[in-house]
Parts: sequence; structure tokens; C-alpha cells
Amino acid sequence: MKFLIVTGLSGSGKSAAVNVLEDIGYYCIDNIPPQLIPKFADICFQSKGQMDRIAIVTDIRGIVTDSDGNALDDLAEGLDYIRHAGFEVSVLFLDSSDEALIKRYKETRRKHPLDELARGSLQAAITMERDMLSKIREASDYYIDTSDMAIAQFKDTVTDLFMDNPDDRMTVKVMSFGFKYGMCREADLVFDVRCLPNPFYIPELKKHTGLESCVRDYVMSFEQSRELESKLRDMIDFLIPLYRQEGKTSLVIGFGCTGGKHRSVTFAENIYHYLSDKGIRARVTHRDIEVGKL
Repeated sequence: MKFLIVTGLSGSGKSAAVNVLEDIGYYCIDNIPPQLIPKFADICFQSKGQMDRIAIVTDIRGIVTDSDGNALDDLAEGLDYIRHAGFEVSVLFLDSSDEALIKRYKETRRKHPLDELARGSLQAAITMERDMLSKIREASDYYIDTSDMAIAQFKDTVTDLFMDNPDDRMTVKVMSFGFKYGMCREADLVFDVRCLPNPFYIPELKKHTGLESCVRDYVMSFEQSRELESKLRDMIDFLIPLYRQEGKTSLVIGFGCTGGKHRSVTFAENIYHYLSDKGIRARVTHRDIEVGKL
């Protein structure tokens, strides 16, 4: 079980980091006080493997509890506790220049967590926070300066650091649906396979679906079906790297036919297996395959 503690300066990108970590499979908890980390570790241990990668955000809101900064000791004790429990623990510290932080706060118009202690001075609050977190920064395992980073670059950086295989950053969901029941609104790409011969009009195939070999064999027995699948593979192979470069972490490909039971299911299954065989994280769902069944 891996524990990643995400901390750093307010406005440096901790929330954005959590979003990326969630996309690559981490169970994330935002803004947990250091004193609760050991208790949360016990809960994770009792889950018996249901949560194997956990990211916890703890920042100045929970780290500093008084003027002496005693909660820093709580964080160190929490890290020691989960290490002694046998968990793999690392700390990611996010930083940014004063100029970048001031610009971000002016754009969002949010108040700095130390605003009252700094008597309303944003610069003083940033300086105070930087000093309070200096020990954690020095002890961190990973350090990212987000001052001049675009969001896509930041996503790539976090993914490269914490995903075992960075190519797995994108999950492709392949879905079949029937146009008669409505468009697949969540799809990024929609392919209409109603141009192909319809098994619905074959009496012995009508009550079967594209999950069964009799229907799949019929649909793919036509030259136009095989050629269409070949061209779709080429297009998907071309598009996926482009979507990855733009930082997209979830791609939905929809295949539609009239009722969503025969042709679309066949193509969704074929493309799903094609992607899986290439090592791409993929899932397949069939929205309308059960619609209308008694």
C-alpha cells in the first residue's frame, strides 16, 4: 500500500495535483489534519487491499495549530506511524514563486489561509507560510515548482512521477447504444454503424446480441464491416496520442446502431479488445442491450 502526502504552499496547485492523482487511480483525501493520519491509515489497513494507493493533502490549514507550529510534529509523527505500519510513504511538496502566487490569488480573489495572522498582507502571508513549511520542504521526496507550468505540463509531470506506466494515464471507455433510445451524450467520438447489414432482420439472430458469436460472426462476415473496423482502428490509433498530449485522461468512444443490441455491440466489443490487446486501459459498456427485454 502506497501513501503519498501532498503538501506545499497555498495556491501552488495541490487541488490540481489531487485531480490528476484521482485520474491515475489514487484514493484521495483533501485537507486532513496531521493528527488524523494514523487513524486514517488504520482504516486503510482494515480495507484489506481495497485501497492500495492513497494520496492525502495536508497543508497550512491543518499543519499549523498555534503560533509555535506544533502541528509540524504531528505530521512527522503521523508519517512515522504509517511507515512503521509497513506502508510505503512519500511526500510531494508543491512550490511556486511569490509573484506567481500573488497573481493566482488576485485572479481567484480568494483569501490566504494566513490572512488574519498576516493582517491582510498577501505578501506577508506567503512569506510566513514559506517559513513555516521549510522543514517539510527539506524532508520531501518529490518537489515540483509550478511557477511557470501550464496545466497540461503539470498533469504530465505528476503522472510521470506517480503512475507506474505513464501511458496508462488515459482510460478509454467504449460504449454501444441505440439511436432509437437517444444519442450517447457522454461520448467524445461517435461512430454510426447503421450502414451495415442488420442482424435484426435475420429471424434466428433477432433475439441474440453482439455479445454472442452468432451475431458477431454475421456482422463481421461482410467486407464493408471488416474494412470499416480497419479504418476505425487506424483513426483511433491516430487520435489517442493526440488526446494524451492535450492532457485528456478519459476518452469515451460510442458506437451506435438502431437498437443498440447487434451491430454497435459487436463493434464496441471488437474495439475494446483491440485497445486492451495494445495495453491501453479500456472498459466497455452496452447502454441499451437490455432495453425492451422482458
